Amino acid sequence: MAELRSFLEIPYDQIEELNLEAKAKQLKRVSDAELEKHYLKYLVEEKRIKAVTVCFSDLEGRFHMLDYDKKFLLKSYDNLTFDGSSVRGFSVVSESDLRLAIDWGSFRWLPSDVFGPGKVIVFGLIKDRDGNPYSSDFRGLLKEFCEKQYKKHGYEFNIAVECEGFLFEGLNSEQKFKSSEGFKPVSGGGYYHSLPNDPLRIFIDRLAEAQRALGFENEKDHPEVAPAQFELNYMYTDAVLAADQVQLYKLTARQIAANMGLTASFLPKPISGINGSGMHTNMSITQKGTNIFFDKKGEDGLSAFAWDFVDRILNSANDICLILNPSVNAYRRLDPHYEAPNQIKSSAVDRTSMVRIPLGNAKSARVEVRTVAPDVNPYMTFYALVRTGLEGPMTEKITTEARRTRTRFLPDNIYDAIRLMKQSDFVGSLLGPDNKDKFIERKLAAAERSPKELGTRVKTGEIIYHHEVTNQLLWGKF
Repeated sequence: MAELRSFLEIPYDQIEELNLEAKAKQLKRVSDAELEKHYLKYLVEEKRIKAVTVCFSDLEGRFHMLDYDKKFLLKSYDNLTFDGSSVRGFSVVSESDLRLAIDWGSFRWLPSDVFGPGKVIVFGLIKDRDGNPYSSDFRGLLKEFCEKQYKKHGYEFNIAVECEGFLFEGLNSEQKFKSSEGFKPVSGGGYYHSLPNDPLRIFIDRLAEAQRALGFENEKDHPEVAPAQFELNYMYTDAVLAADQVQLYKLTARQIAANMGLTASFLPKPISGINGSGMHTNMSITQKGTNIFFDKKGEDGLSAFAWDFVDRILNSANDICLILNPSVNAYRRLDPHYEAPNQIKSSAVDRTSMVRIPLGNAKSARVEVRTVAPDVNPYMTFYALVRTGLEGPMTEKITTEARRTRTRFLPDNIYDAIRLMKQSDFVGSLLGPDNKDKFIERKLAAAERSPKELGTRVKTGEIIYHHEVTNQLLWGKF
């Protein structure tokens, strides 16, 4: 039978060129008006596109997508609305309608064999009923903060993450999880070890191909320490774009796994007794093209400015721990038996330190926050880290010796992390009191649906009520 559809399908090498060009426009700060004109013209002229996926993240970082028919979007792109009361942590029913403005700079082409033909994707900025930035949209807050810092100081925030995950047998294995059975890894291999054609390696290869096409600028990929664990690394970029790429990385991984009849999971510690997953977050700041974190003569090659940045994060470590480790399951990962970065100190070599100082030069000097879990809201996390590093309270000027040797630990359970955030005035000023209260409320609700004692067995509640796993049906079964 003749093929009736003629939706857009572009070879990977051509998609990569298009997406790298779009990425360059973002990084060059092409004006919103110019970007809007450019992409609207493209959508009008490209007849093979059927829909535009507009996406956003909620307060907890869960990814949401709305597919708009292209013809409708071209007529209504400046008046898109959605029901905010249906999104956990957003508005209440009495004031439910929210607006969705398109951030045209984030326009990307999707690999059709992964996502289906005829679609492109763009990130949204959430507005309230009056068209003002919505106070709980951390993508918008991060974008606004970065723009203000660039205009005021010329700062550009560079971020790269090392996001780990697991590949499990079966579709939707998280939603179907039973503690008596646990997860079934697709591979028994270890660090760097996986046969070229086993399921884990095939998955990694397909994910690497897709993210290369999406303009990630890949660096390396490999199986991680635990069985069926993976990590794909890519080049650093602007903070907002880096957070967008975290969401696309996880979305693409989950879709490729599903296409293989498997589940890609970003739970921090889905299996007890083996290494968990982290999202080590590497950060530096440039000013007029110069990396101001670097000082050849400074301690570990870092400038005094960079050490102040580190000390402010260490001073507020307990206050922001819940942002960096936002789930019951995340506190299993902060276990000292598995190289857990749970000590509130910095080091160039000790991987149990919250902050590591990688070996670097004038271009690559950076700080690596190792405490970050892969299930965070990346926008809230990057916003919290850069603002804390620049503006956090310097309650203590930490000495070189104290940075390396003192023994202070992050909370080992979510209840302590909630308590520490609740009593923190700094987090109230950082997130805003309403967001702080709403975030704590969501975390407490999930914690109360899970056993209080973690124990040695991963419990059903901590998985199915996890913010990236649960849905209205599962949540209502409590």
